[in-house]
Amino acid sequence: QVDLAESGGGLVQAAGSLRLSCSASITSGLTFRSYAVAWFRQTPGKEREFVALISGGGGSTSYADSVKGRFTISRDNAKNAVYLQMNGLKPEDTAVYYCAASSYYISSRESAYENWGQGTQVTVSS
Repeated sequence: QVDLAESGGGLVQAAGSLRLSCSASITSGLTFRSYAVAWFRQTPGKEREFVALISGGGGSTSYADSVKGRFTISRDNAKNAVYLQMNGLKPEDTAVYYCAASSYYISSRESAYENWGQGTQVTVSS
């Protein structure tokens, strides 16, 4: 089991940047490297959607088409942390952003992740 906490959200103007952090506290016998981590986002009235993922060792990443080329996911296993650098933000990026971790799957599917943070709000003004 791993407890996740997101931070770094806020209000930013269009074309601006934000860096989200996901800090992990592991209560299982695994190391943070054992967990693939993904970012999802959700706006009111819509389903949660995949944003980006990174494998446990950091060697594999994947992005939603809507953020490819603007967002970068990375991790520091020594600090038990995953980051989402968001550049060129658009109003349509406004959402609550969640990080999620899985020790079993590397997937863009929400159902693959058993550990979730509480989310951090990102608001992009036009």
